[in-house]
Amino acid sequence: MSAAQPETPHAPSEQPLLALTDVEVLYERVIVGLRGVTLAVPAGSIVALLGANGAGKTTTLKAASQLLATERGEVVAGRIHLDGDSTAGLAPNQLVERGVSQVLEGRHCFSHLTVEENLLLGGFVRKPGRGELAAALERVYTRFPRLRHCRRRQAGYTSGGEQQMVAIGRALMASPRLVLLDEPSMGLAPIVVQEIFDGVRELNERDGVSFLLAEQNATVALRVAHHSYVLENGRIVLQGTADELRARDDVQRFYLGDSGSDRQPFIDPHRARRFEEVTA
Repeated sequence: MSAAQPETPHAPSEQPLLALTDVEVLYERVIVGLRGVTLAVPAGSIVALLGANGAGKTTTLKAASQLLATERGEVVAGRIHLDGDSTAGLAPNQLVERGVSQVLEGRHCFSHLTVEENLLLGGFVRKPGRGELAAALERVYTRFPRLRHCRRRQAGYTSGGEQQMVAIGRALMASPRLVLLDEPSMGLAPIVVQEIFDGVRELNERDGVSFLLAEQNATVALRVAHHSYVLENGRIVLQGTADELRARDDVQRFYLGDSGSDRQPFIDPHRARRFEEVTA
């Protein structure tokens, strides 16, 4: 796959599809999850959230999808808007009905159900007709051909990569405009990661599906993303296009190159001011 930044085939509108403004999150009203996070996902784009484990990537996605309450978390400050409208007070299922689907970290599947039964569950939220449901299922099988071959197999007996495809496919069954995708490459072989990210890129380019993608594997994320934000300790410390971030020496050292045991945190107190230059 070329390292060049992908073009955005669906030109973003001035108003982003999803916008977080100065969002702060607390867990159990004590533990700080996010500190003043501001980001935007234009329609028709892939936006990557980069950061180490615990940086706040999953918290950002769950704030956007209204799933924080499952972990005793809450947004205590800031605003989240979808199509310019506040999402405050909306339940997770209402966001799904409005075109937002989240794929949780960890390849969550119903192991005792078949692959196809897992996929069909994702389509029922919109109460589609039989023809519409069949068409959605065919689109998933077209994007992930492996799933067609194992559709009658129990999901718990499929490979990790196939389970990740099931999780993504189940989200796609709801015909989302925006997918919040959490750590899709975790624990998977490189060839499977490539297949999944090729699917993400095709869904974006051919179907106009937008993605907010949380990922530790910056190399693969920056190959498909149009824009990226770097999170550390619940704060956004850097942002820019994929090309801009790949070109930075600090990002190269921390994410794309040096992996030695003496690697320093991306941001430390003595260098914090340097990274306050977050690109507008």
